Amino acid sequence: MKKNKDSEELKMRVSFDLDEVLFVSEQTHKTEKELPFPLNKIYKERLRLGTPDLINSLQKLGYEVWIYTSSFRSEDYIRRLFKWYGVKLDGIVNGSRHLEEVQKNNKTRLPQKIPSRYRISLHVDDEEVICSWGREYGFNTFLLEADDDEWKNKIIARAEEIRDAGIAAGFAYVVERGDGSCVP
Repeated sequence: MKKNKDSEELKMRVSFDLDEVLFVSEQTHKTEKELPFPLNKIYKERLRLGTPDLINSLQKLGYEVWIYTSSFRSEDYIRRLFKWYGVKLDGIVNGSRHLEEVQKNNKTRLPQKIPSRYRISLHVDDEEVICSWGREYGFNTFLLEADDDEWKNKIIARAEEIRDAGIAAGFAYVVERGDGSCVP
C-alpha cells in the first residue's frame, strides 16, 4: 500500500450513497431486521439486506468504508444508526459537509457528490447522473441496480478490480493533491 508523508498506510476508500442504495423500502427490497423498540422509533430507515456484512467484509479486506450522501441527516445520526447494526464507518460526507468543503463559495454549481475530493476510489450509487459525473470529475462508480441479489459480490469485485489495477500500475491508487495534481 502507498504510504503518506507520516508513513501511515493509506487504504483505498469505498463510499456508498444512502437513499435507495443502503436505505431502502421494505416494500420494494429485502431488508435487515428492524431495530428493536425504542430504537426503531428513532432510526426509521431500513438497511438493504446484507449491508452490515458487505461493509464489514470490505473493511476486513483492507478498505475504508465511507458514506457520501446528499442527504442532510447529521453525521452523528448516520454513525449511530450503523453502529446499532454492528458497523463502524470510517468517514461520512453529508449534504452539509459537501456544501461547506466542496461547493464552498463557488458561483458555478458543482455536482452533489465529488468523491475524488475525499480520496474515495469507488462510489456506489443508484443514480446514473452520478456515474456520468464520475467520468467528468475523475472518480470510479458502481451503478447499483434496484433489484440485484448479487450486489455485494459485484461491489467487492469492482473494488478489487480498481485496487488491482492501481497495484499493477505501481501504486495503490491515485491521491489527489489540493492543487489538482496527482501523486502516484
